[in-house]
Amino acid sequence: MIVLFHSSLGLRAVERKAAERMRGAGHQVITPDLYSGETASSVAEGLALMAKIGWQTICSRAREAIAGIPETAVMVGHSMGAGVISEVWPERAASKGVALLHGQADIPANVGPGFAVSVHVADPDPFATPDEVAAWRGRAAKAGFKARVFTYPSLGHFFTDDGLPDYDPAATDLAWWRVLAFLQEAA
Repeated sequence: MIVLFHSSLGLRAVERKAAERMRGAGHQVITPDLYSGETASSVAEGLALMAKIGWQTICSRAREAIAGIPETAVMVGHSMGAGVISEVWPERAASKGVALLHGQADIPANVGPGFAVSVHVADPDPFATPDEVAAWRGRAAKAGFKARVFTYPSLGHFFTDDGLPDYDPAATDLAWWRVLAFLQEAA
């Protein structure tokens, strides 16, 4: 079982396509709509929409959406979705793994060594700077995680989103090849 949390732009085609990729590889996937149908077409609009809905509400909706799924479910987050994972991960320490695209998540203290994480960010990324990525790697290593961090040079933040200017088809294919390989091991 996999739960995919969307970006600050809302549940859009990019998340639906991602879910289909994972389903095509044999996984059961849910895609909670944390914005109740609202979407944005740019990062600026998405951040405004996120602020309008409120972080507490977004995280509350995430918790409600995953309340009935196994605690072992793998969590996948797109950008803001990585932040959502930061909020719910401490409550789901039994998860089999976490995949983060276009963002990073805080590492909870109650998740033990050997935990599998796959991170995919642009380099540089305004929301995951090279220094932040290096610091995250250090924290993951200290926690004993099996973490793979992939950086994609000279790309924009949402390089896997074919509805945005940052889109890069080759990097998208490579990122999803890596994510699907990760899921094959973790899920």
